Amino acid sequence: MTDSTRKILVTSALPYANGPIHLGHLVEYIQTDIWVRFQKQRGHQCTYVCADDAHGTPIMLKADQMGISPQELIDKVSQEHQRDFSGFMVGFDNYYSTHSEENQHFASLIYTALRDGGHIAKKTITQAYDPEKEMFLPDRFVKGECPKCGEPDQYGDSCEKCGATYSPVELKNAYSAVSGAKPIEKESEHYFFKLGDFEGFLRNWVDNHVQEQMIHKLNEWFEAGLQNWDISRDAPYWGFEIPDAPGKYFYVWLDAPIGYMASFKNWCDKNGANFDEYWSESSNAELYHFIGKDIAYFHTLFWPAMLEGAGFRKPNGVFCHGFLTVDGQKMSKSRGTFIMAETYLNHLRPEYLRYYFAAKLSSGIDDIDLNLEDFRMRVNADLVNKVINIASRCAGFIKKKFDGELASQLVEPELYTEAVAAGESIASAYENREYGKAMREIMAIADKANQYIDAAEPWVLAKQEGKEQEVQDCCTMGINLFRVILTYLAPVLPKVAEDAQAFLAVDDLAWNSIQQPLLSHKINKFKPLMQRVEEDKINAIIEETKEALAAAAAAAAPSPAPGPLQDEPVAETIEFPDFAKVDLRVALIAKAEHVKGADKLLQLTLDLGGETRNVFAGIKSAYNPEDLEGKLTVMVANLAPRKMKFGVSEGMVLAAGPGGKDLWILNPDEGAQPGMRIK
Repeated sequence: MTDSTRKILVTSALPYANGPIHLGHLVEYIQTDIWVRFQKQRGHQCTYVCADDAHGTPIMLKADQMGISPQELIDKVSQEHQRDFSGFMVGFDNYYSTHSEENQHFASLIYTALRDGGHIAKKTITQAYDPEKEMFLPDRFVKGECPKCGEPDQYGDSCEKCGATYSPVELKNAYSAVSGAKPIEKESEHYFFKLGDFEGFLRNWVDNHVQEQMIHKLNEWFEAGLQNWDISRDAPYWGFEIPDAPGKYFYVWLDAPIGYMASFKNWCDKNGANFDEYWSESSNAELYHFIGKDIAYFHTLFWPAMLEGAGFRKPNGVFCHGFLTVDGQKMSKSRGTFIMAETYLNHLRPEYLRYYFAAKLSSGIDDIDLNLEDFRMRVNADLVNKVINIASRCAGFIKKKFDGELASQLVEPELYTEAVAAGESIASAYENREYGKAMREIMAIADKANQYIDAAEPWVLAKQEGKEQEVQDCCTMGINLFRVILTYLAPVLPKVAEDAQAFLAVDDLAWNSIQQPLLSHKINKFKPLMQRVEEDKINAIIEETKEALAAAAAAAAPSPAPGPLQDEPVAETIEFPDFAKVDLRVALIAKAEHVKGADKLLQLTLDLGGETRNVFAGIKSAYNPEDLEGKLTVMVANLAPRKMKFGVSEGMVLAAGPGGKDLWILNPDEGAQPGMRIK
């Protein structure tokens, strides 16, 4: 790495604008922020931009469910995202939205260039269509029984039980997750990006700009053949209309990465910077993307191919990272480990997590684990007992006995020189995203500093006559070593570094400032920089997470029926023809099971004589699932499907009784056959 100033543009993947930030998301933003802060500390011109990914069907549908416009939804979520990022000290230079004039401009510009270059094809395709909502359905909005194993309530692209992949049209008893209606097949003309046109370019580019572990995965895609990429969606759709195709919209994944350009252009316009200096093909600036390994395909194939086809520069590197597990398992709502950023910040300061992630992160794509007990113990051992302890052991003596003034020389210059010399190795580790290695080397310096203080025993010397100079010399060494360590930790612990800077009475903690020690220098009164993480704080985070889940489940659950003693007005009378519309059928309970997270519901698979239905019935208080299987009951077979929190219910089982354990489903005679109509 040279000492010359570099111009660097850095991005993190754009968080989707339909939900809150959780700790799993923060792995990426903390990883990126540490790298950016390090580059700035080294004196480089580094700009960090991001934005909310604000388009697509899920946002449109969620806004509709909430009774607000998509614009209102993305504005609300953007405020929440920026609040959480700020809380974790993620220092974006610009945070924007893909729903912006700049993004529409660049999306249209890139598409037009690809079209004019012959890289766009048209093709009529058949898709699942919701006849009630009058909209085409993305794969994840079609649900039904897995065509391979028969598991109910599976998405239209893959089965969570057996892992099979398939198309939505292969699902059995498919239904729309939007309205519950049975999808139909409908044709539509779509626009495709001819990714295969760029195979030669991509093979060469990938070999030089992507991590080794990801290259192996990308080679599998190359061997399978690069397929044309569907970049259009039909109205209604929340996004940008394709310039030459009325009623057709850019698929969210086309304009999402272009959001990097849009956010940077917005920053340039506000700061008088030259956009082309960073994005032209002849640019000498550096461009790096930090992303999760799950979206590597888009960033390492589609994105560079789009840039190449449109005449823009390509990234110098795409850095993928793994996922976060908690206590060795996937983040779990039931265990209270699906922790939101806001929940964590209600109890602990962000730098604890920033340090723990840094200690775990490497340049690879392996998952990292947040072991909550290890988290508490490591933060306490490393940051509180080692690092902060150095300053707290020395500062009091300097302030009380020497009016805050450090000695005029270092009594152990070799120890200081060794700590400063370690800076290049630590800088190399930061540069190459080997944060865990950097943290180990920094803590090794802290160990040596504490060993020196332990051996010198200033607390003993301070009680002896004529030992004042030795006390000042010893504590001056400790304070200077503390300054070196905090300089190295500043990208990880920005607020602690800021407070340490005030305590040390220095202008900054620039990387090279430690070349000269602080001698005959006045420091300020020491204030505690960090407290221990107590177990009750961890427990409080888990409990609050569980409580938030329970509250969300209660809000989503249907209102309980009135009890037998409650006054309830009789419903309006109906005519017999209305009642005659109710289709009551005998049904065999082929399968009954508990519903995870539901207090009152059982999930029933009902056989109507060749046709199966999925029904959620509020009879858990009266029946064990195993006692129901094989029994006959009566259901309302022509009730419109109802979308619930746990899936879509396709009918209603008839039951009677006051409630609780005194609740009985209707049992027809043994001679009844599944599918038989009750008249």
